[in-house]
Amino acid sequence: MPDTAARTALLDHLRRILPGRAIDEVPGVPGPIEDRVPGFRVFRIHPARPGDWWLYVTSGCWEATQHDGHGTEFFLAAPRDEWINLESVTVNAYYHCGPAHQRLDVGHTVPIGRPWLDDSDCDHYLVSLPYPFGPDFEVCEWEGGAHARILWLLPITAAEKDYRRERGLEALEVRFDEHAIDPVDPRRASVA
Repeated sequence: MPDTAARTALLDHLRRILPGRAIDEVPGVPGPIEDRVPGFRVFRIHPARPGDWWLYVTSGCWEATQHDGHGTEFFLAAPRDEWINLESVTVNAYYHCGPAHQRLDVGHTVPIGRPWLDDSDCDHYLVSLPYPFGPDFEVCEWEGGAHARILWLLPITAAEKDYRRERGLEALEVRFDEHAIDPVDPRRASVA
């Protein structure tokens, strides 16, 4: 049974941080996710105005993996609403909520197994801090001191993944800043 306090707190948190945006609660894609994350859902957040990003925020990872009231949820930003975005966050949640050695944290990379969107060169996710939304977005707290940390699934290229492994996360993030990447552009050039 999913933790309704966690789900309610997460939805309230998203509404407070992203006021005026429509938020749908939708199931993940069909498959084995229910075995690992019973009641898994995704909060699909509509753009507030043209040019804003679509956001997909997991709901249920915290419950499946939390330790002493502390756990993680994930979000993906995209330029448009597509089923493949739901698939991406569902697959990521399934992986994260598997055996403990699969837990994802800042700096980890995850192969997607296909282009992120369209024919994008981005075929991995970098688990990152939610820089576009700031530290208030990152931590969702509720009664009893429990909290969910919301981390970003940032699409990256295989070359960027290798660059991070060789030179470190901070070096890759500096490259992103230097090149002023548009993180939701499937056609963006690799910075490595």
